[in-house]
Amino acid sequence: MERRRKHQSDRSSQDTGCCIKVYNRQANLPIKISSVRKLVSFFLQEKKADCKEVAIYFVGQKKISQLHQDYFQDPTPTDCITFPLDSDFLGEIFVCPQAALDYNPEHPHQETTLYVLHGLLHLLGYDDIDRKERTRMRREEKRLMALAKKHRCLIN
Repeated sequence: MERRRKHQSDRSSQDTGCCIKVYNRQANLPIKISSVRKLVSFFLQEKKADCKEVAIYFVGQKKISQLHQDYFQDPTPTDCITFPLDSDFLGEIFVCPQAALDYNPEHPHQETTLYVLHGLLHLLGYDDIDRKERTRMRREEKRLMALAKKHRCLIN
């Protein structure tokens, strides 16, 4: 029998039919898992993305730094790392709320929301490597953040 961690949710969204798995493995910023599921469901509907599963992990600086080193040969902490998979399992997003606390201490939940949206856009194929693609991605992040605020879908 599988042991479940205390802060985990893997229920399917009734709106999208996608199983949204959320794991909170950090203690620096309290995160309401239901608000993450609401944000992801909103995103999937807005982008008309069809998938069966997506996973979001909230991790500490040590874990995000380890992933950054292992997969990108950079040992520094970062805000978000994504691992796209396929059309059924959209992928995994690792988010470091401590980065949000450091970067935007007045509004860390809003910053964390941006990191999740950023990661979801990466899973849909958006990129921020070259200037043109980065501009396109930032424009879409801004649009989605405004809509998420309007629809009260920010992480809290």
